[in-house]
Amino acid sequence: MRHPSARITAAALCTALALGLTACDAFARSSGTPAPFAGLTGPEITDKAVAATRAATTVRLTVATESADGPVQAFVATGARGACAGTFSLGTAGTMELVRADGVVYTKSDEAMLRAAAADRPAGNGGTDGDGKDAIGRLTGRWLTAPADDRRTAENLRYCDPRGLLDGIASTSATARVGGPTTVAGAPALTLTGGTDEEEWTASVATKGPPHLLRMRVTDGTARALTVEFSAFGAPLTVRKPAVG
Repeated sequence: MRHPSARITAAALCTALALGLTACDAFARSSGTPAPFAGLTGPEITDKAVAATRAATTVRLTVATESADGPVQAFVATGARGACAGTFSLGTAGTMELVRADGVVYTKSDEAMLRAAAADRPAGNGGTDGDGKDAIGRLTGRWLTAPADDRRTAENLRYCDPRGLLDGIASTSATARVGGPTTVAGAPALTLTGGTDEEEWTASVATKGPPHLLRMRVTDGTARALTVEFSAFGAPLTVRKPAVG
């Protein structure tokens, strides 16, 4: 007959006998997993973190990655009903501000961004020939309703969907392994790793308060790693339609 391990027995005693925080915290430390997650597996912790992060009514994201235009940096705030406001620096393509309010997307771009967008289009359809050059001067620094065919706007909008950004982690949570303690912007966290042969991720989950995901890094074997930091969960956020034109 098998006897329960000392580790399982200690965990049961912490629960059944209510030994108090000191004894239970000591068990959590000895198990190598912080007290909020003691007794949980990597997949269970990952599922809790994804659920808590997706449940946040508002969240701010700081993004760093690579694109065909060069290094990408983004600072984005997202809220209810798809509300989103962000600033995106896209390497040689320049800088874009983006607002999504009431389901409509608006952008304000610097000259470099407008030139890059125009170069993507055929001449005579907002391209760099003919009227396109004059349009760049008129539109620089002005809020516009975003054109449906602008690929950079489409790429930036994915950062307005933090729930979607977590899909890769959520779909491979069964592979999650528990790592060591870390900090993100001074907040204590627990490291998790997982993924597939094609894509690997590292996540940092808060160990104080709700188990929000504080940072994730996704790599796919190329130089285009994606790093996202999450913060300001549930903070007040108002996104208003900008004055267009």
